[in-house]
This record gives sequence, structure tokens and C-alpha cells, in this order.
Amino acid sequence: MSARRTIQFVGSELSAPETSGPKVTGMVGSNLGLGVDIGGSGIKGALVDLDLGVLAGERLRIDTPHPATPGAVGKVVGRLVEHFAWTGEVGLTLPAVITGGIARTAANIDPSWVGTDVRAALGKHVPGPVEVLNDADGVVLVLTFGTGIGSALFVDGRLVPNTELGHIEVGGVDGEDVAAASVKDQEGLSWVQWAKRVQRYLERLERFLWPDLIVVGGGVSKRADKWLPLIEHRTPIVPAQLQNAAGIVGAALAAAENRGY
Repeated sequence: MSARRTIQFVGSELSAPETSGPKVTGMVGSNLGLGVDIGGSGIKGALVDLDLGVLAGERLRIDTPHPATPGAVGKVVGRLVEHFAWTGEVGLTLPAVITGGIARTAANIDPSWVGTDVRAALGKHVPGPVEVLNDADGVVLVLTFGTGIGSALFVDGRLVPNTELGHIEVGGVDGEDVAAASVKDQEGLSWVQWAKRVQRYLERLERFLWPDLIVVGGGVSKRADKWLPLIEHRTPIVPAQLQNAAGIVGAALAAAENRGY
């Protein structure tokens, strides 16, 4: 099993508030990496056991600064790196299309990211090398429901990079404006109401992609029992076993792959 396949099928969510206590607990191995998942509402980081593809200790979450400029986000990433006393390569996910290390879009972060060399911008705040990727890399069709909707598509085991399927039109507007988890909270939707919106969005994707499997992640995946049973769908849908930790684990594993692990 490759490192990126491990992302979806091993592990569970661990989370912790920012604390001054022990920085790593429940260590499960010595081959470690640091993953940081940059989101529209929170920036999460944790050490990752690279052999098992699971979190190696507590996850730390810090609110995303507003405005979420490269400099402001970089300072938060620096705090995470310092918290874990990490000096090696850092894997980062960002809600943006990334080509050649350059952010080409900016979804739920400040528009000043567009055209930014992400490695250079965040590297100012990190002592080691930086590996950056879009925030939903995964297996088959992966959708992360959060502030927006992140997506990733694997075809015959190969990643199609930088899919932005959260922006596919549903009823003439961006899919994430209809079905993101943040919309449920902003509009005070019930699980039933929100599930109907998610179903409309998924039907749109199924019509054009015909995936064999859909994996749903993001914070709302922890409550999958509240809404997945309400959705009628042709494609098998499962919650990501890593839930909202998938981005962190994936970032650390991608950084490890980049250095020849």
C-alpha cells in the first residue's frame, strides 16, 4: 500500500486545544513527519507516524487569522512548528490550486495568495524545507466538506492534481456555496435540509465523473451518521477514516515522499 493510499484507510481523528503541556503523547513509532492542514477556519498540525500513516500524538489547532494573508498564515505555521519542536521538512496543505509551488487560486483564504510562491512565503517561518499540496489529495473521488469543498480524484491509482470540484455549478452557483459544511452553520440548516443540498451536489458530480467510490472528509465527517444515511446515491460513499486529520497525515506523507522516503 502506498503512502497516499494509507491516508484514507488507517487511523482516526485526534484533536487537542493549544496547550503548554506535553507536545507528543501516545507515540506509535520513531519515523515521524510533521503535517499542517491550512483551512478557512482553522490551521491544524500534528506529528505523523510515517510507517503507519496515523497521528503520532496530539493535534494542535489554531484559528485561521483574518485576513488569511501569506504572512499571517506563515506566522501561525511557525507557531505550530515551534510547538512540536520540529526542524525537518514540513508538509503543508492549502485550499488552493498549486502548480510548481505557486498558488493559482485562493479558496477561503486571502486573495493575496494568488501568484504566491507558497514554499518561499511559508519557508520564512519554518526552519526546514516545505512541501505543499492542494488540501484534498486522496483515493478515487475525495470530497472534504468544511469552509468550502475540497476535492481530489484518483484514476487507476494516479492522482489527477488540483481538481476544484467544489466550484462546479449547482443551480447556477458554486457547489460549495450550496453544500459546504459552513453553509449549514451559516444558514442554520438541519441535517435533513443540508443533506438534500449535498445530494444535489453529488448528483452533479456523479453525472459527469461516474466514480467507483466517494470518500467524504472534513470536520463534518465526524457526524457522518447524521447525514450520509439521508442521501440517495448511485456511488458507494464512506467517511474518511482519518476524518478531519486526513489533511495533516497526507501533508506529512507527501513531504516524506518528496525526500525519497
